[in-house]
Amino acid sequence: MININEVIETNQMIEKENLDVRTVTLGISLLDCISDDVGTLCDNIYRRITQTAKDLVKTGHDIEREYAIPIVNKRISVTPIALIGASACKSTDDYVRIARTLDKAAKEVGVNFLGGFSALPAKGMTRSEELLIRSIPDALSQTERVCASVNLGSTKTGINMDAVRLMGQIIKQTAHLTADQDSIGCAKLVVLCNAPDDNPFMAGAFHGVTETDDVINVGVSGPGVINHAIQSVKGRPFGELCDTIKKTAFKVTRLGQLVAQEASRRLGIPYGIVDLSLAPTPAVGDSIAEILESMGLEMVGAPGTTAALALLNDAVKKGGIMASSYVGGLSGAFIPVSEDHGMISSAIKGCLTLEKLEAMTCVCSVGLDMIAVPGKTSASTISGIIADEMAIGMINQKTTAVRIIPVEGKDEGQTAEFGGLLGSGPVMRVNPYSCEDFISRGGRIPAPVHSFKN
Repeated sequence: MININEVIETNQMIEKENLDVRTVTLGISLLDCISDDVGTLCDNIYRRITQTAKDLVKTGHDIEREYAIPIVNKRISVTPIALIGASACKSTDDYVRIARTLDKAAKEVGVNFLGGFSALPAKGMTRSEELLIRSIPDALSQTERVCASVNLGSTKTGINMDAVRLMGQIIKQTAHLTADQDSIGCAKLVVLCNAPDDNPFMAGAFHGVTETDDVINVGVSGPGVINHAIQSVKGRPFGELCDTIKKTAFKVTRLGQLVAQEASRRLGIPYGIVDLSLAPTPAVGDSIAEILESMGLEMVGAPGTTAALALLNDAVKKGGIMASSYVGGLSGAFIPVSEDHGMISSAIKGCLTLEKLEAMTCVCSVGLDMIAVPGKTSASTISGIIADEMAIGMINQKTTAVRIIPVEGKDEGQTAEFGGLLGSGPVMRVNPYSCEDFISRGGRIPAPVHSFKN
């Protein structure tokens, strides 16, 4: 039972501490759309999405109005398109045609992003996967709402270094084709290791083949709520700090589960998971960096930052899993630079570097996220950064990701402007030394010894 004190407390969190449901994401299987004719396939995809998601945005608005709970985004994820297009697509142009169909469907139903223009070459790359990957620059430059992702490795299979090398080139091409918007196409493209099937957050969301036909997944947020709670135990021991975070994460996750169950009931679609990630926005008071600084750091990036983030991530997960039996997705703390004003400030002052961010990704939810780098950064250097992050995920049996933006025409110290939820950020320094010979070896980095479990 929810008592009146919880209602009052939740209202205060919403009104004063930026508590919101970051996204209600409708996962849609496109397996029944498969055809060997690309025109028929596109027609099937458009019909399936627009029929299934026709009431998604309205339902989200109705729940917002009736419960006074802000739901920031309504989104869609679909089955990885490299699987759906394998029979019909004979060229990159065929995949671009599908991307435009997805964009048209997303606009028709009113969602802000649609994820699933994806390939999963974690071990080897099929012809279909290679075609989709090579189509990504054109697809993202010709669409507004489509997001792309590529899973490059896993703890069980190792890292597909051929795909890692190719993705460095693809990111550079995407940056070039969207150079007039500070290379924003790269902000809608993420590469992952150990990608989950049920992630509701973009750009890495897709509807995995382990899922049912349709499913509702909800992503909650609430950095401001956690920060407010931490300030109430300033100077107290770590045990008390952890308990405070856990209790607050429990309340935030309960809110997410309420929204998920309501959306499921009204749409007649099964409820999947709540992703209890702390996802910042550019707004003041909605920052992961501020949380870490409230723990006692002078500025995020200072010594102790990785330990503080590890504590936060673990406590959030512990509190969330007590609030819902179905926690999934990524769940924990995101550290995107351009979407967090505290991270931006620290990066501008030189306290937060790319190398420190990489260390932090060992203990956070995802990885190097929304990081702008000089446009002159080579494809092989980008591939090297990706390989490092994939290795962290593979060895530590966790999801890691890279969303890096080589901003064409800009150099270290300048600012990239992406707008809206994607924010803006400083162009960060990249190590100038080459890894070309390492990346050019090709093949696959083998799975670690601890992956051989049955």
